[in-house]
Amino acid sequence: MQPAVILSATEWQSYLERLERLEAAETARQPAPVPPDEVLPTRQAAAYLGLCEEALLRARRAGRIAGVRLNEKDWGFWRSALDAYPRRYHRLTVPAGPARHPAPVASREAA
Repeated sequence: MQPAVILSATEWQSYLERLERLEAAETARQPAPVPPDEVLPTRQAAAYLGLCEEALLRARRAGRIAGVRLNEKDWGFWRSALDAYPRRYHRLTVPAGPARHPAPVASREAA
């Protein structure tokens, strides 16, 4: 046998409003969903870190950064692992762009 509760219409409406407020508060309390982590191929990952491809692959072989096998020849790297790499190994990354060479210094003999 199941119990039955008789409520007035106003009391029922107040319970429904309270339930809606509680559900809204619970939804607001939950963290936003984390976007999926992107896998970058070796060339893009090296450019992202400001390293050459060989240096990135050496770091993977040494175990300093985790890699994902994309196919028989190429590796991929999680963007989150790439973001953590400079902080973990105290490296400054150089933004990808044209190579920067120092300006030539005039010799003293010419002066």
